[in-house]
Amino acid sequence: MKQKGGSGIEKRMVRQYLVLVLPGMIIFTVGLIIPLFLSFRYSLTDWDGMTAKKTFVGIQNYIKLFKDKEFLESWWFTIKFTIGNTIIQNVLALLFAVALDSGIRFQKLYRAAFFVPCLISAIVVGFVWLKMFSNVLPAINDLLGTGFNFLLFGKAETVLGGLLIANNWQWVGYWMLIYLAGLQSVPAELYEAAKVDGANAIHRFFNVTIPMLAPAITICVVGITTGSLKVYDLLVASTKGGPGRASTSVIYKTYTTAINGRQYGYGSAMTVTLVIALLLVALIQVKGLRKKEVQA
Repeated sequence: MKQKGGSGIEKRMVRQYLVLVLPGMIIFTVGLIIPLFLSFRYSLTDWDGMTAKKTFVGIQNYIKLFKDKEFLESWWFTIKFTIGNTIIQNVLALLFAVALDSGIRFQKLYRAAFFVPCLISAIVVGFVWLKMFSNVLPAINDLLGTGFNFLLFGKAETVLGGLLIANNWQWVGYWMLIYLAGLQSVPAELYEAAKVDGANAIHRFFNVTIPMLAPAITICVVGITTGSLKVYDLLVASTKGGPGRASTSVIYKTYTTAINGRQYGYGSAMTVTLVIALLLVALIQVKGLRKKEVQA
């Protein structure tokens, strides 16, 4: 009887779990899985996104991609943006987290100040920094009589730097909180033992703090990398892919090709390649960083 009762409770719990999970699964399937399959299907056609005619062209769109100079240039910009973001955001977020974990005054105020920008839409951030670089900072420059060039979005040589500044301003505080949570979970006994062994602050940081932060590092590196590969909103509000095509990301190129250029099939092929790249990068990073976690 007890087994039957226990089995009945387990079945009810399973049904309850399914009821809770089902809405999320439906949204996930309708919003992500089905569109992915449809994108792959359309990538094998020459559909313009407007008419009902969808002529099957096989892998011709994918062959065309590797001959498309503009698409390859968009990938080059996206890679540079991703590498810059991943390095700068991780370093700054970790340094800020260490500083806020050191017992300085007004910690809560600093945390809020760093975190607030990530609550703002990327569209608003792009518009704000466009005005900063084109109006506010040049006005301060003229007032002080200095010779700094703040028109970073106006030149192909400086647009990447301007976008990195805007993006890091928005997101460093978010990743800082993840590192801060990791720091606060490190047992104080480890630092005390390291001090007894004669380790100075630098040695404690690299031999105790960094290994114990391995799970947080995995989350931050993968999150920043995949997020940077999908950059789009910031570009729409600030540079619109310019000057020229100097700041055209893969997603921005995909949008202009599929929607503005009415080449939905070709744009779908771009989308599929980006999804594959995202999956490969995430898998490689997670696998490599997980090994570091085990070693730590």
